[in-house]
Amino acid sequence: MNFSAVVVAAGSSTRAGPGAPKPWRSLGGRPILRWSVEVLSRAGAREIIVVTAPERTADADEALAGLAGWRAVAGGATRAESVQAGLAALAAADEDAVLVHDAARPFVTSAHVQRLLVALAEADGAVPALPVADTLKRGVDIVVETVSRDGLWRAQTPQAFRLRTLRQAYGAWPADAEPTDDAAVVERAGGKVALVPGDPLLMKLTYPEDFAMAEQLAGARRMVRTGFGVDAHRWGPGEAVWLCGVKIDHDQTLVGHSDADAGLHALTDAILGAIGEGDIGEHFPPTDPQWRGASSDRFLVHAAKLVAARGGSILNVDVTLICERPKIRPYRDAMRARMADLLALPLDRVSVKATTTEGMGFTGRGEGLMAQAVATVETPA
Repeated sequence: MNFSAVVVAAGSSTRAGPGAPKPWRSLGGRPILRWSVEVLSRAGAREIIVVTAPERTADADEALAGLAGWRAVAGGATRAESVQAGLAALAAADEDAVLVHDAARPFVTSAHVQRLLVALAEADGAVPALPVADTLKRGVDIVVETVSRDGLWRAQTPQAFRLRTLRQAYGAWPADAEPTDDAAVVERAGGKVALVPGDPLLMKLTYPEDFAMAEQLAGARRMVRTGFGVDAHRWGPGEAVWLCGVKIDHDQTLVGHSDADAGLHALTDAILGAIGEGDIGEHFPPTDPQWRGASSDRFLVHAAKLVAARGGSILNVDVTLICERPKIRPYRDAMRARMADLLALPLDRVSVKATTTEGMGFTGRGEGLMAQAVATVETPA
């Protein structure tokens, strides 16, 4: 089923304690807003509208850097106004599904999305919900009565509807009332809303203590990957060589389609390998003339952006250059600094080493240079 999504991130977060509003705070090293948008995108959302406070629309660009298929629009003074702003911005067909989700519920999964879409085939709306487990009391200071919890549910988001159904229901909602969720709007308009199994992990971050719990959960939902890269180029006539992003005066140069920086090529392959994205030749074919003489900086930055687009981060990189000449030690610090700058990493997470093969093999005979690289990357599980 085709679906789009509206992610509501326009609240003031007054109950969350000091700091920025919830969508812009960090969780597991990523903005909270990014968690939901990444998952909805991977789940197949054709269009994602992120509704922010008017002064925060530009912040979405930074929080969602590297992600495609989303647009930010300014919300209103209430959640209902913000949802309607998001619905108005959608270009989807009336019969397509729309999921409305609170950015403050970062642990949504593709399984949650699919469950809702299946239920929507037989209803006007679908809501993930958990049965109320605690005993309910009514009263102020003193208990007036114990309320039966039979048939009571805790509604969560995302909530799914046909786009026309939700737009029309909001059009009929009283202007002087504020609904507690979107399902209530459809219910009042006579729509049938299905309950699907909710998930405790769809918790809404509301109070300061919620963030400490979420941080622990975020750590459990990450995985560490390792990639390995190798590259080699032969020596040819020249006056300088590029290695690990640094130009070194030399009596030869490395021969290649681009600038033949074997160190950056090996590292690019290591990063691509860590996220299962093939090798450098697939992304920058040597048969393509546009890459002739190109700086290998571009290849490395491209690989880093692919990691970021997956919600990942590069933890550590290590490059080993294998050659008899030139001597690498005088340039090692500059190489580390250059790669750290390209990858936006602290210097102590970047290593460059060099070794020889004691005169053995093609590197020992001075026919070429080889580079090996290892990259450690963390991504959502």
